[in-house]
Amino acid sequence: MTDVSSTAWRNWAGNQVARPRRVVAPRSVDEVAEAVRAAADAGLPVRMRGTGHSFTGAAVTDGVLLEPSGMTGVRSVDADAGLVTVDAGMPLAALNEMLATGGLALTNMGDIAVQTVAGAIQTGTHGTGRDSGAIAAQVHALELVLADGSVRTVAADSADDGDRDLFHAARVGLGALGVVTAVTFRVEPAFLLRAREEPMPLEEVLGGFDDLVKDNEHFEFYWFPHTGSTSVKRNNRVDGPAAPLGRLRAWFDDEFVANDVFEVTNRVTARLPAAVPLVNAVATRALGSRTYTDASYRVFASPRRVRFVEQEYAIPRGALVEAMRDIRALIDRRGWRVSFPIEVRVTPPDDAWLATSYGRDTAYIACHMFHRTPNPAYFAGVEEILVAAGGRPHWGKLHTRDAAYFAGAYPRFADFTALRDRLDPGRRFANAYLDRVLGA
Repeated sequence: MTDVSSTAWRNWAGNQVARPRRVVAPRSVDEVAEAVRAAADAGLPVRMRGTGHSFTGAAVTDGVLLEPSGMTGVRSVDADAGLVTVDAGMPLAALNEMLATGGLALTNMGDIAVQTVAGAIQTGTHGTGRDSGAIAAQVHALELVLADGSVRTVAADSADDGDRDLFHAARVGLGALGVVTAVTFRVEPAFLLRAREEPMPLEEVLGGFDDLVKDNEHFEFYWFPHTGSTSVKRNNRVDGPAAPLGRLRAWFDDEFVANDVFEVTNRVTARLPAAVPLVNAVATRALGSRTYTDASYRVFASPRRVRFVEQEYAIPRGALVEAMRDIRALIDRRGWRVSFPIEVRVTPPDDAWLATSYGRDTAYIACHMFHRTPNPAYFAGVEEILVAAGGRPHWGKLHTRDAAYFAGAYPRFADFTALRDRLDPGRRFANAYLDRVLGA
């Protein structure tokens, strides 16, 4: 185990800073357990960070910060059973490549793959899917180090009721129940997705939203504020053959335009916010269509290098259309200048206790702002609309909700906090963010 000298740590967006007493880089579950016991002896809290793609203070601590870069190995692969176990610090991108070499794949993913597997599931990272849910919904088992330093493995098919409860609670557990040290995923044979991307008027998307979701395995859209236009994405399985984007087209679309040009336009509009409506209008007119077929993980995820802050809420799917129209009217009424598109995705119901889609068909509305031009009023105004719609905020994205709110938003919230009281009565894994969202 490497004990790194105390140093400040910032998340990807730069809006969260941790100044831990100690930074420890464990290389095994035993070293994690040792670090937790040592922290208890010193009276220090413990958090494990991922790659910093949460916008909340989920990983922030002034105690012991566990750094997972030494825990990226593959524990086991059982292709016949469709189960793969990896260390918690493995990045999703590395997991995808490893699975692909064995002819396997995750069923669904989010739109980036830089997170660690533990960080992704603990905060409820999701993509979009008519029938397939968030990454945590694909978890079969977890290995956890508990507050007393003991190691416990829990699974979906555990014979013990307490172990099954811990499994359903800890899949989206915010690191509050224990340090996740290994994850077993349910995987399937590798498959191809045919991606169809094209512009579509916002009102056409909203008017046909239910059919677009029903007719596509993976559907999402991006609306550009100050315009009536969206970019629509449909991803569906096909037998093949593969027909990926050419190297030049992929670089031009996904690197040059989506990152380099977008970075420049956001820097310009940060200085000249009045130009945002014009820039967005030009961007929507420049939108093209493209269709390609590639390995699923290459279609699901794309590079995101322009830094931003984000707020995202999960609302009942049936509330999506009215909420989007209310948000559009609010932006127009308040005169905000919003350079980032608003992203809309869907998932089916989940049974992880704190999954944002727990027990209901869900639509997600994600609002972003360039990291140099955060607009708290924009986020607050949209949040008010989404709270009124029965929204649940993404655990890793900016919001103002607290434990009292979540007690009414999640049917199993009281069960989760009671389990936390039993497993971590001394709050070894607490921090300010968890105090707010779960209670002290």
